Amino acid sequence: MTGADTNLHEFNRQMVWAGFKQLIPISVFVVVFGAAFGLAAVQAGLEDSVIMAMSTLVFAGTSQFAVLELWGGHVPLFTLVITVFAINARHLLMGATLYPWLRNLPPAKRYGVMLVASDANWAMSMQAFGRGQPGIGLLLGGGLALWLFWILGTWLGAYFGGAIHDPKSLGLDMVMGCFLLTLVVGGEKNLRLLIVWIAAACASLLAYWYLPENSHVVVGALAGGVAGAFWPEKRSEH
Repeated sequence: MTGADTNLHEFNRQMVWAGFKQLIPISVFVVVFGAAFGLAAVQAGLEDSVIMAMSTLVFAGTSQFAVLELWGGHVPLFTLVITVFAINARHLLMGATLYPWLRNLPPAKRYGVMLVASDANWAMSMQAFGRGQPGIGLLLGGGLALWLFWILGTWLGAYFGGAIHDPKSLGLDMVMGCFLLTLVVGGEKNLRLLIVWIAAACASLLAYWYLPENSHVVVGALAGGVAGAFWPEKRSEH
């Protein structure tokens, strides 16, 4: 029996709250990035209401920073939309990996959960599914934590900005990468997964060097997916 055949998609308030608490430590660092965005948005000339609305409705740090670089009266809306879509295209892949469990949910719950999907809570929910444990509560609860702390950080940056002008100088830009790396190191280890990760890493590096900005995320994910498809995982029969 596979994970998709079980009740791993089920969740309740207790599971959501547990997921919320589990993502609070990484969410604290999200406050810093939110503050950096709020400050940068103020410096770009955005009104406070627009800044808060963007973080509340968009909830995508990298693409929000990219939009600030393009912000102005002479930039077509189509360009902004394409930029945001390209940077966040990895969410298409996230949805695909979660589909075996999301398909068991009613449409309202399915898309409601995906509204707060991001790198950290997606990775932890997939790790939970890999252990044969329910992961939707973790995905939703963790996403709500990240979303709320992102909004809080944005507000702090917009109204009290200036404390941290350059998060990269403190190494804070590496927090999410290190967090995801610990999930990989702590996960299942076998030759198949090693080859998949090597394929993804090599493709991502090549795309980072030779393809348009931010495309390396999608290219690396696709390369890893193709490698995994050519080397299917063996499942035990129950």
